[in-house]
Amino acid sequence: LPARHVIHAVGPVWHGGSSREPELLASAYRSSIRLADAHKLRSVAFPSISTGIFGYPLEKAAPTALRAARDALVTAIHVHELRFVLYDEMTFSAYENVLLAMQEAG
Repeated sequence: LPARHVIHAVGPVWHGGSSREPELLASAYRSSIRLADAHKLRSVAFPSISTGIFGYPLEKAAPTALRAARDALVTAIHVHELRFVLYDEMTFSAYENVLLAMQEAG
């Protein structure tokens, strides 16, 4: 991994959505961005947290991830670049569709 720092963010295991999963997933992204900003890091890259073995449905994770990241970047001082490094075409498409919808909504 060609990175100077690694922030290990643990997302929630999916239990049907009634165990605060959206809140916990959003917190994983926001907390990671805050920590990166506190360490004066300029860029952050994320996978699709929790959508693998933790079973979080991709169609629910993508909007939560993108909104949490967007909201955290508003207050970030040092973090200027955020990337989602997505494993496959299905994951990429899910995130792309949510991002396009967010851009259209303003």
